[in-house]
Amino acid sequence: MKKIISKKIYDTEKAKLVAEYSNGLFLGDFNHLYEGLYLSNSGQFFLHAQGGPHTKYSESSGNSTSGIETIILLDNNQAYAWLEKHNKIAKIEDYFSEMIREG
Repeated sequence: MKKIISKKIYDTEKAKLVAEYSNGLFLGDFNHLYEGLYLSNSGQFFLHAQGGPHTKYSESSGNSTSGIETIILLDNNQAYAWLEKHNKIAKIEDYFSEMIREG
């Protein structure tokens, strides 16, 4: 997917896929949810997000709601939080080792 935001193009085919999350439902399911965390060549994290009409990735128009696919920019703190939420420990160690320490 490609999207232009503030005159910059974000392309999932050119960026590095860091981690993915899916709720396991098939694409046509109203509750289907997919998120891929990417890092662009310029160092910007972004989320490639896709969801069915019953997810946070939906749009309403009149009396109907449909699922959407989009790109959402994330700062480093948001990218870290996304990885932590989805328990991607190895990826946190790879990309954010300076933010963590032994407990």
